[in-house]
Amino acid sequence: MPLSLVKEGEPGVIHKVGGREETRRFLEGLGFVTGGVVTVISQIGGSLIVNVRDARVAIGRDMANKILVN
Repeated sequence: MPLSLVKEGEPGVIHKVGGREETRRFLEGLGFVTGGVVTVISQIGGSLIVNVRDARVAIGRDMANKILVN
């Protein structure tokens, strides 16, 4: 399921990062890599604040839809 559908406080394992090559590279640079654990901290408007690699990152819902988690 896309990261945008994960409930707050629920960890998920990243299964796939989609999108164009430059989008995937950008997200991987932030720590969104296959096999990594990501937790949604909060959802504010169209943005998500997530915890990935012991850092909090804010991403838009469109980016979150490109990250598939189990």
